[in-house]
Amino acid sequence: MGEFSVFHWLIVLAIVLILFGGRKIPEVMKGLGEGIRNFKEGMSGASHTTPPPPPTQAVPPVDRPAEEKKV
Repeated sequence: MGEFSVFHWLIVLAIVLILFGGRKIPEVMKGLGEGIRNFKEGMSGASHTTPPPPPTQAVPPVDRPAEEKKV
């Protein structure tokens, strides 16, 4: 089995396009990039992720006075 030539890589690319389609390839590449990044962070033992922001307190709704019914 020899080295891959440009022609071989074009065949592989065509097969990938047929299997995944043009729309799925960016999603697959993004997932692959995130996986590699997580793997490198795990191997180095460092966590470069930022902590989640503190939860915000919800403002309670203002009670409006009930309208009086006219008799």
